Order: sequence, then structure tokens, then C-alpha cells
Amino acid sequence: MREIAVDQLTEALRRMAIEANTQLGQDVLDAFAEYKASEESPTGVDILEQLQENARISRETLLPLCQDTGFAVVFVELGQDVHLVGGDLTAAVNEGIRQGYREGSLRKSIVRDPLNRVNTGDNTPAVIHTKIVPGDKVKITFAPKGGGSENMSGIAMLKPADGVEGVKKFVLERVSEAGPNPCPPTIVGVGIGGTFEIAAYLSKLSLLRPLGDRNRDPYYAALEDELLSEVNKLGIGPQGLGGSTTSLDVHIEFHPCHIASLPVAVNIQCHSARHKEVEL
Repeated sequence: MREIAVDQLTEALRRMAIEANTQLGQDVLDAFAEYKASEESPTGVDILEQLQENARISRETLLPLCQDTGFAVVFVELGQDVHLVGGDLTAAVNEGIRQGYREGSLRKSIVRDPLNRVNTGDNTPAVIHTKIVPGDKVKITFAPKGGGSENMSGIAMLKPADGVEGVKKFVLERVSEAGPNPCPPTIVGVGIGGTFEIAAYLSKLSLLRPLGDRNRDPYYAALEDELLSEVNKLGIGPQGLGGSTTSLDVHIEFHPCHIASLPVAVNIQCHSARHKEVEL
């Protein structure tokens, strides 16, 4: 049994909160360059250049990529041979978020109660997804999720008879209805199967994959390519001002489901696709 002090989790989250909000991943930067070369709209090209410049300034100055520094979403893969010592996992994660958002001068966007709307003042509590896995390590992924893109997400409990065509119809409708609101070019996360909550979880989990990383199943990999092509035919374009680059990628995750069900969820990520990970 390997012991890991929860203080290490706190320090990792403190650091990742700042880095994720100021350093855009290379996969996203490469996608900006790739799509700029093929973008049909001059306005779209200009916007993609501005996004590249924004990312450069943020990295050099450590100023946030976006004023919406997001809900702190944390994925923890906890090895079954790890014993966390020195405190509570949830408390340690929230303390890391608290420290990072304070030290990084990041906007605090979380309200204590969804109806009374009183801000917690430190961007906690985080949303924590914990999974027990084999081994003696802890992998932590931090993914700040902005409210504008999150608000454009949706879920549908389709009938099995709706099949893949029903899934494609729902995804395209969701992206079309979202329009400019999630700050395109977006990444479209799709969760298919499981139950109501599993589909939603999978749609968000899929956003952690690097852009261009296709589903392990060839059928779903082909469906990702097809949906990406259809999404980019919608003409929404960068920042919703028209063009051929509405989304940078479509990612699908799937799960077995009940014979009577076909859940499908869409979780849309804005162009500022921020996430960092560390293994302890």
C-alpha cells in the first residue's frame, strides 16, 4: 500500500488551476492553425488569428484566456493500492482550487445556492468525479468549464428505434440551436448509452481527449468524422459570425444501455478548451 499525503493533491490543483486558465493546449493551438488555413470566411480567418494571439498573450502574461475561468471540474483516478493520508480528499481538492483561484486572480463564478445566488467567493466547491482504478498512483485532471458553453448542453432519452440517425439529428440540432452562444469554434462532446446521468458524464469526459484523437471503436470513430463534417456545414463559424469552422472536433464516448433506452447527451466546449493533468 502506497501512502500519498493529500497536501500533494492540494498543491497539484493549485498549480493546475493557474496553468489551465492561462496555457492553452498545443492540440488546440494546432487546430487553430489548421482550420485557419481552410477557413472560407475572411472574418473567420481574422477571428482565428485573434484566438491565436489571445493564447500567446495569456501564456506570456499569465492572464486568463477568458474572463470566465469556469466551474472547477476535477477528475480523480485513484489507484486501489493508494492510501490517502493527512486529510480528506474532497477538502484537499477544494483547498487547491481555493488557493489557485486566489493566487491566479481568477474570477470566482460559483454561487452557494442555485436560487439565492450568493457567491462562495473562492470558486469552490469543485465538481469531483472519482474513479477507483488498479495501481498505486493518483491521476488528477482539472478542467475549468465556462458557463456559456455549459448552458448550451443537452440530453435526450431517445427511443432505440431512433438509432444512429436520431443521434445525429439531436447532435446537429443542439449545435445549431447553440449558435454563437458557446463561443465557437467549439469541441462537441457526445455521450451515448448508459443511463440519464452516465450519458451526460460521458459527454463531458470525452472533451478531455486531445483534438484529433479518435474513438477506439472504428464505428464511432467514423461517426465522429461524419458529425464533424456535418457540424461545420452549419455555417455558424468562428464566434458565430459565419464560416466553415464551427467546431474543431467531435468526440464520442459510449456505454452499454438498457434494451428500452437510447440516451444521448451533448456537452459543448468553447474554443478555450482548458484542461491539465498530473499523476502522483
